[in-house]
Amino acid sequence: MIDFENAAYAKLGPINPADLQAEIAPLLVEGEQIHLAFRGMRDSVVFTNKRFIAINVQGMAGKKRDYTSLPYSKIQSWSIETAGAFDRDAELEMWFSGLGKVRLEFKGKVDIRQIGQLIGSFVL
Repeated sequence: MIDFENAAYAKLGPINPADLQAEIAPLLVEGEQIHLAFRGMRDSVVFTNKRFIAINVQGMAGKKRDYTSLPYSKIQSWSIETAGAFDRDAELEMWFSGLGKVRLEFKGKVDIRQIGQLIGSFVL
């Protein structure tokens, strides 16, 4: 489960959603599709048409994984911060009802506005 006291995923870069399809498919419900996927050093996050899924790789070998599923219906608010000239990381913060905040830091050329729009299309 995500530690909401220290819920931060850093340096996420975009990956092809198909790269996580086989791993995530057993978790998806009928009609659920992956829209966006990102990976950090070991951990990954996925945005589907129904929820946000955080994949926390654990252990030395990385065989053990924690999948935390957070439905969009529990998002109370969210914030995006675009990358700047000196601070090249874009950020997304989401506040989940009864749970707390999750902070994602994206590296490189991530269209953070697209992520904000995706969330808005499912929350509003």
